[in-house]
Amino acid sequence: MLLSMVTLLCLYLAIAGFSGVRRARGARALSSGQDHEELLHAGDQVQVQLRVNIPGFLPLPYVVVREMLHRHNGESWSFRESLIPNMRGVGELSFQTPPLERGKYVFSETECSSEDIFGLIEHRGTFKAKGEFRVLPRTVFIPYWQLYDRKSRLSGPQTAQTRSRRETTQINGVRDYVYGDRLSRIHWNATAKTGSWKSKEFEHESVPKTVLVIDALAASYEQSETFELAVSTAASLLEYGSRERMGMGLMTLSDKHTFLAPSESLIDRQKMMHHLVDVQSNGQDRRLLPGVEKLGRQLPQGAYFVLISPQKDEKVLELLRWADTRGMTPCHVLIDPQSSRQSAEWSAMLRGRGTRSFTVAHLQELPTVMGEVPHEYNRQTTSTWQEIVVSGCITAVDLPDCNAVVVVHRGILVQRDDLFGTVDAGSYERT
Repeated sequence: MLLSMVTLLCLYLAIAGFSGVRRARGARALSSGQDHEELLHAGDQVQVQLRVNIPGFLPLPYVVVREMLHRHNGESWSFRESLIPNMRGVGELSFQTPPLERGKYVFSETECSSEDIFGLIEHRGTFKAKGEFRVLPRTVFIPYWQLYDRKSRLSGPQTAQTRSRRETTQINGVRDYVYGDRLSRIHWNATAKTGSWKSKEFEHESVPKTVLVIDALAASYEQSETFELAVSTAASLLEYGSRERMGMGLMTLSDKHTFLAPSESLIDRQKMMHHLVDVQSNGQDRRLLPGVEKLGRQLPQGAYFVLISPQKDEKVLELLRWADTRGMTPCHVLIDPQSSRQSAEWSAMLRGRGTRSFTVAHLQELPTVMGEVPHEYNRQTTSTWQEIVVSGCITAVDLPDCNAVVVVHRGILVQRDDLFGTVDAGSYERT
């Protein structure tokens, strides 16, 4: 009798060991709960559904599943849950990741463990299920980017226009009528043929190419949040350039110097965004100029040279002077989460040298910072404004002594000829 019981027990343990969790298989499904699930941005959460199939005919009381999610910079998260498989050995597990930051994520092998119904021996097994995704940098919408004011004393050939580049007189096609279009813009022949209002579409004048240069040196960043702000700033500017059909390029000065030539192509812009997913602040150089000089021949002549860096010292001045001597228009986007007094003094010093400077403390402030108007104009004219139209976040005001109508959009000033004209960044000096 005892021999029979021992024999049956050994047989049971042998069958459970060879046909249980050691041969487990599974499939993983990822979703974000959004309309465009293939595009994940920083701050999004991923919902994971794991289906586990355990072969065999012996029942299991429970199965403990352990998942490991790895980020490209070495960080990892562990998820541990239990499930009860049905009589066919199939079980499903659902869980949600915490809000994720920019990066490339991949799930490692899934580990399953279970005990027999007597609790005598613990069995373990692993399987590999496909699970890899990328999280794009966090971005904000920028209404417009005022690189240079035409009548300011700062150098620069022209201004990056508000909302869209200035239109020429060359007709490029026909589009649907938009409320506010002038009567002279309506295409009467197309309107008569289609029965709906149509407007003329004009070609836009060319704008010099822009190159965004990201300082990714390890010595430049004391905290990882500062580098994430620099990457998010670059990503937001790339999205602005894509909307405005501006030729933008990207250069990163990390351990491997990378340059993506300016382009208006959507495919090239996606390559730049995916490059920002992988970039890290691991550059070993002590100065910025050597890395840029290696790629200097690829930089287009007459381009805007926009440096995104938290540094405010001679290293930055050296690089900005180099860009100026190569026929480019330098600009510095200073990343300073502390908004220190030194940053204000640095910006004032650069403007005194004829170089535009923007100080970014938080990503939410980027739209206002990029579209700021010189303070001299605010002090001279705000007392004479007369508000005449208020619509949402758009406020139109009249300047009685200079016969101009100005539109204030989210605290940013833009000038337009009349209430029904196209918005255009212009001069804000009195006439």
